[in-house]
Amino acid sequence: MNLIDKIDEKYKISLKEKDSNTINTLRLVRSAIKDKQISLRQKQISLEDADIVSLLQHLVKQRKDSIEAFEKANRNDLIEKEKTEINIIKEFLPSQKSEEETRKIIEKIIKENNFTSIKDMGNLMKIIKSEFMGQIDMGIAGKISKSSLVK
Repeated sequence: MNLIDKIDEKYKISLKEKDSNTINTLRLVRSAIKDKQISLRQKQISLEDADIVSLLQHLVKQRKDSIEAFEKANRNDLIEKEKTEINIIKEFLPSQKSEEETRKIIEKIIKENNFTSIKDMGNLMKIIKSEFMGQIDMGIAGKISKSSLVK
């Protein structure tokens, strides 16, 4: 069962259970997937699970950005709504590596490829993205990479 089927199945279950938070969040996810499919139709490319993972990560990032804005505005009610949506979306993402695991992976890649300066940051991030797509938070990876390469 691919990721789209899993999302659709969860959506059907939440409709039966009348879980409005999950229903609304999955409607947003399904809508984003449909938009992506429509934009790719002209190129005759179908969506792969990796594309869906990338899309879901983007949706999580949007919600995290919203949480930051709501924290500045002291809108706790909206913060909780966004956190709930993040948790629902994360059900469909591969499990994320911890910050410590991410640090070890980055240090290993730096050693294996003899990266020494901040100029190598682009190549390092490209390797991380290709090998650990969906498993590593790229925001955290960027911070760790930068601090590791500046030493």
